[in-house]
Amino acid sequence: MVRVLVVDDSAFVRRSLATILERDPEIQVAGTATNGEEAIVKAAQIDPDVITMDVEMPRMNGLVALERIMAENPLPVIMVSSITREGAATTLRAMELGALDYICKSNSDRTHEVQQMEKDICPKVKALARRKAFLRLRYRSAGMKASQSPGASPGRTAFSSLAGAPSPTFSTPAHAPLHARVASEPFEVVAIGVSTGGPPAVQAVLSGLPANFPVPILIAQHMPSTFTGPFAERLNNQCAIAVKEAEPVERVKAGVVYICPGGRHLRLENRGGSLMAVVTDEPKEALYKPSANVLMETVGLTLGHRALGVTMTGMGSDGVEGTKVLKQRGGWAIAQNEESCVVYGMPKAVIDAGLADEVVDLRQMSAAILAHFHGRL
Repeated sequence: MVRVLVVDDSAFVRRSLATILERDPEIQVAGTATNGEEAIVKAAQIDPDVITMDVEMPRMNGLVALERIMAENPLPVIMVSSITREGAATTLRAMELGALDYICKSNSDRTHEVQQMEKDICPKVKALARRKAFLRLRYRSAGMKASQSPGASPGRTAFSSLAGAPSPTFSTPAHAPLHARVASEPFEVVAIGVSTGGPPAVQAVLSGLPANFPVPILIAQHMPSTFTGPFAERLNNQCAIAVKEAEPVERVKAGVVYICPGGRHLRLENRGGSLMAVVTDEPKEALYKPSANVLMETVGLTLGHRALGVTMTGMGSDGVEGTKVLKQRGGWAIAQNEESCVVYGMPKAVIDAGLADEVVDLRQMSAAILAHFHGRL
């Protein structure tokens, strides 16, 4: 049984979340809290498997409470976010502080909004609950190291260690690829598919890449449409490499990262000899939007053995079918390892299908990517 602490100052939201969660026979709401101070106390008292955390609350807001919990009593936390642009910025900040994921808040009792919330939250709660022991071990280990660094913030330092990125210089990865690459032509693009736990993981990878990275990078991150713009802006401000939200149709450039707009798909196409990023609504029936399958497939079809695909943390198996196409065309596939994933779903599907040429820890991912561009930087 997965035990959840629901934190929100709205009685309506607390009741809605409790009702939704307890419809799942594997989930129990072990307690509720109305503000951050109460959340810290109850988290210590009942030791839940997962916390759902609102942001705007009296006495102590969700971000302050989150940072305290991750420093003192690390637990998987899901932020309950507004769908607005402001809500997106706050949610991204929360994930930097240690929240593992988010759901978008329903502020009404309209059936479709409640159904969407139910569809989102229960699978996430159960998946993240399985990471409780590992999360706690990693934070406490990182906290011990941080205590040796005067002036460091324990919670923030622990998280930085958990998703720590190398400096943006070339280095050799501390692993051996599972296969030898035989293609002689260099890669022309990097495609990344990622979902649950993605924002801090993507930030960790991109922070390790230099401004003069020699090819474009295309990213399909499962996110709502109001989140991807702020996500791209935040990464652009924090990374040496340029990051932007992809436009409807644009020629891709070396040293630029293109984030697919939420709720749509990103394709790579060759138009008249130019590589173009194309944002599209098709296929409309895709389970995930943006779809890693669409991105990987089109990158593979367009570039074949000159395509490098990276599958990172996320629920489900999005990306495996697209990676099959990429591999059939001679491309190279990297998958994140289980130990560094928030949810080991998408990379596991790629690895279990025998498609991964390399299995890499998040902390070595930048170096693993850079190793394929040795001599071009």
